[in-house]
Amino acid sequence: MATQNRRDFFKTAAFIGASAATLPAASTKAEEKYKLSEDRMGVLVDTTVCIGCRNCEWACKVAHDLTTQSLESYLDRSVFEQKRRPDEHALTVVNQFDNPKNAFVPTDVKVQCMHCDEPACVSSCIVDAYTKHPEGPVTWDSDKCIGCRYCMVACPFQVPAFEYSKALQPNIMKCDFCFDRTSEGKLPACVEICPVEAITYGKRKDLIEIARDRIKRHPDKYIDHILGEHEVGGTSWLYLSGQDFTKLDFPILGEAPAPGVTESIQHGIFAYFVPPIALYALLGGVMWLNKDKGKPKEDH
Repeated sequence: MATQNRRDFFKTAAFIGASAATLPAASTKAEEKYKLSEDRMGVLVDTTVCIGCRNCEWACKVAHDLTTQSLESYLDRSVFEQKRRPDEHALTVVNQFDNPKNAFVPTDVKVQCMHCDEPACVSSCIVDAYTKHPEGPVTWDSDKCIGCRYCMVACPFQVPAFEYSKALQPNIMKCDFCFDRTSEGKLPACVEICPVEAITYGKRKDLIEIARDRIKRHPDKYIDHILGEHEVGGTSWLYLSGQDFTKLDFPILGEAPAPGVTESIQHGIFAYFVPPIALYALLGGVMWLNKDKGKPKEDH
């Protein structure tokens, strides 16, 4: 009888494990094609217009409940003494660079998630915690995330940040394109507050035309390059500049979508990935098989 029970258990455990193991493969984002709207939205950042007021930083934090500081506190320009990156406390930051065309007017550059058309973070996530929406935004779901942080490694722009300071329920932090606001027809918080209209929100295809027109009209002001138009397959955030983007700390990237690399790595590593439910089944089996060990045998 014990042998039969044990045999039945292994059959059940094998079925559960095999069934669970097939779930990620069936729903992996890397296996799907991104369904993007032709009218998806984007933002055009004109670095020749930005004045480094950092109002966008403050508005972003307020919109995401990350600060209680006043707007006046952001007048402190000492932050420009060192380069910063978005982190768990700031989803967007502004950095300052020397301007070769005018030593008295520095170049200020806003940095945040680029919301790629074919995002490496979405492709690398093994539990579908990321979503690329047809309208443009890339969002993250805390209920699905297991904290593996592969998205941080995969992102070509090194944007996602992890709340290392939180022992319980740490989140991945990154710009969500103000998804809640834009879903209600509102502007992203950073765009709404910009006093000089250095950042323009609109349909991505229209923003590209606007950018091309500016370059054509002012060839002495801009370099002939729209960052994000083609990089890594295209991004929702687009940039204009008066100098080479590598001088503004942007990485050198080709036009091939980043998921092309991350998918091959993911598929190689997780070809035999055993999801938690299968591990629980296995551990439960071990416990079941050993449940009578150590107990005195009854005499018959």
